[in-house]
Amino acid sequence: MRREVLVLVGLVLVVDAVFVAGYYLAGLGRATGGVKIGYTGLWTAVNLLVVLRVLGRIRAERLRRRR
Repeated sequence: MRREVLVLVGLVLVVDAVFVAGYYLAGLGRATGGVKIGYTGLWTAVNLLVVLRVLGRIRAERLRRRR
């Protein structure tokens, strides 16, 4: 289970690094507010999907260990 937690942290860091790099490479600092909010929404959604997927694995592992 510890491995899965480390995978979760690692994947969140990778997603954040990709989106931060994309923000600067795309020059979104000069973009309109709507574009920035859309980008932030996409970033949040991707993080949410990653976290939910890995947390599902962690929960399954915990349930498997209880048996």
